[in-house]
Amino acid sequence: MQTGLFDYPLPARLIAQQPADRRDASRLLVVHRAERRIEHRHFHEIGEYLRAGDILIRNNAAVLPARLLAHRPTGGAVECLLLRPSPSLRPTGRPVTEGLPDTDGHREARNPRRGDPALRQAQCPEPGRGAGLLRRPASCGAPRNDNSIEEWWCLLRPGRKLPAGATFGRKDAFSATVRAKTADGVVRVAFTTAGGESITAVANRLGLMPLPPYIHRRHTVGERRLDLERYQTVYADRTQQVAVAAPTAGLHFTPELLERLADAGMRFADLTLHVGLGTFRPIATPNIEEHIIHRELYELPPATQELLFAPAGGRRVAIGTTTVRAVEDFL
Repeated sequence: MQTGLFDYPLPARLIAQQPADRRDASRLLVVHRAERRIEHRHFHEIGEYLRAGDILIRNNAAVLPARLLAHRPTGGAVECLLLRPSPSLRPTGRPVTEGLPDTDGHREARNPRRGDPALRQAQCPEPGRGAGLLRRPASCGAPRNDNSIEEWWCLLRPGRKLPAGATFGRKDAFSATVRAKTADGVVRVAFTTAGGESITAVANRLGLMPLPPYIHRRHTVGERRLDLERYQTVYADRTQQVAVAAPTAGLHFTPELLERLADAGMRFADLTLHVGLGTFRPIATPNIEEHIIHRELYELPPATQELLFAPAGGRRVAIGTTTVRAVEDFL
């Protein structure tokens, strides 16, 4: 199928540059499939389309302020987007053994078959066991060597001016060296930080939220403060700061709306999908089938597995595409 078939005009004036004053004041498009009818509502009215007993499945991944602005020794500007600590991301083209954990304890998203240990655990979770798909705890950060160097897979701009061996940094924050590049432009970067803090700590202190490229910012203090709050779901688990793009469908929930839904009999189940490069990398191939999608990691806690396989109860309602693909892959 030709990629061009999916092109459509989107005038810049229709792309919101700032969020609505209230999260749940965003518009909601309701598609009545049986009637082939579209209805325009507001997100705070979503409860009218849910039922008591429904289980809302959410991606609780927190977004890392992963965009680091820096400079080369010549003074040229550099933008570095942190993707993952280097052991946990398999660049395109590197073979991955299906279902086997990475060296640091991650498992990659894949389709389990009947008899797969993860699927058996999903059907019959064992008390005290961890998630069905395991990952290195976010607090571990990237592995460090004796010189306190962290290596991460990143995207760099301008990539062509930063070959292997090139350096860049930010005064009094970090210095970085390009170690290697993959064919599709993913770069392995070694970071050394001032004072020995982790590069994620630097990102939380100085980094910018990884907004889509069609949302423009002047990088002011006020804009950064707003983006840190609003490009994050209210139910994000800050100990799971593993996403480099927000699970955007969940951005419109407020604590008050979640409370109203709970009072109306809805239940919630969380999973953690590490939203990564595969979510926002453009499709550059002329045919959809030729596009190689980067793998993402996910974690389904036993409590969520139990709700997915419960024989009775309401509908399972996935909040957004990140949740859909994690659940579909697991099932």
